[in-house]
Amino acid sequence: MKKWLPFLLLPSLLMAGGDLQSKIRQARQKVFPALVHIQPIKEFVDSGEPQKVQVTGSGFIFSEDGYVLTNNHVAEKARFVMCTLSSKKEVEAEVVGLDPWTDLAVLKLKLEKSNLKKVPFARLGDSDQLEVGQVVLALGSPLGLARSLSMGVISSVDRYFGQSGDMTSPYNLWIQTDAAINPGNSGGPLVNLDGEVVGINARAITFGENLGFAIPINTAKYVIKQLLEKGEVERAWIGVEWQEIKDLKAYLNLPKLQGVLIREIDENSPAQKAGLRPGFVVTEINGQKVNALYQEELPKVRLLVSSLPVGQSIEIKFLDENLAPQKVTLITEKQGKFSGDEYYCAEWGFSVKEITPRIRKHFRLTESDKVLISGIQMGSPAQEAGVFSGAVLKKIDNQPVKNIDQFITAYENQYRKDNKDHLLLIKIGEVNRFALIKGKKQE
Repeated sequence: MKKWLPFLLLPSLLMAGGDLQSKIRQARQKVFPALVHIQPIKEFVDSGEPQKVQVTGSGFIFSEDGYVLTNNHVAEKARFVMCTLSSKKEVEAEVVGLDPWTDLAVLKLKLEKSNLKKVPFARLGDSDQLEVGQVVLALGSPLGLARSLSMGVISSVDRYFGQSGDMTSPYNLWIQTDAAINPGNSGGPLVNLDGEVVGINARAITFGENLGFAIPINTAKYVIKQLLEKGEVERAWIGVEWQEIKDLKAYLNLPKLQGVLIREIDENSPAQKAGLRPGFVVTEINGQKVNALYQEELPKVRLLVSSLPVGQSIEIKFLDENLAPQKVTLITEKQGKFSGDEYYCAEWGFSVKEITPRIRKHFRLTESDKVLISGIQMGSPAQEAGVFSGAVLKKIDNQPVKNIDQFITAYENQYRKDNKDHLLLIKIGEVNRFALIKGKKQE
């Protein structure tokens, strides 16, 4: 009887394979018409001077009136965006909104200019229902190869990365898949076999094999709503960096301890003003209990805080250094920019960038630091003066640089026109340095 077993199994395996192939085909037919090949022309400052470059990425249409979802890193700094639809028709698009905190962006196809009234769109699924081992399809334009499809499975539904490098996404866990994701796939849909978008392809490990990562579609749903309604995602901020309590729980030998540990407090933040300090264990935020035993639970805490009303009083319950229960109230503030405005000073030969709270924390700058020198042009007056990229611009001719808008106004109206020498005070780390920008010689 055993020798006949392979022959008995063969028809069922063929049927299973045929069924899978049929489902793949059906899912592809549902989503392919909504697939978009994106070619933005970006303008950015490199080595102190403006540069323009065309890149490629992917996206998908999620409404019949032409709204497209893609990655922020595909659409940011785009001055012009051309999209190629599945029909190979080229349609211009505008950027509706960007959210670098989740690496998502919404575009709007200019259908009227292309004599289109509506376009095919993809349905959004529920990423909370994903399971490890589930078959998924990654669609997009890997390495510029438009309308490509790869297949794999969900490798993990709760992959966590710290807030550093390209994998920064503090408000969600990542979907990991072994479906092939390459440069150019960014912004394309990750699709289940029902033809529903469950994720947005975003990253791949360069030196890894079959290690791709996607943003959950449920995260995108919230971002889409905010961008369409406000043009931005408004988030509350209290100035707290969180840490899981696993090690603290073991150190104190308190198996029933619950909460989330305060790791760091930002200077002059609502949390600092309310008296919160590193080492406290927060147990409740505005009436909702919180607990983060492991790192993977931190995004939920950050999302809870960011979703609070901005400018309103909230209550936080916590355990102090003696584990005594306490509570404070504080007023939430609006979260600062992810990246600041940038400006090119052509006559001096360098670019400057607004110092946002994120940049300030990364470079460990002070509250008084407002403008960062982001690039130096080779052979420019700035290079000859010994100005360094990464230095903070503190003063010009003994006048404090208050913010980037004030600097741009002064530069446009005075410095770039007067052809005079100007003495800059810059700060590199903890060291101050004067640099003389020489003006053009008057004949």
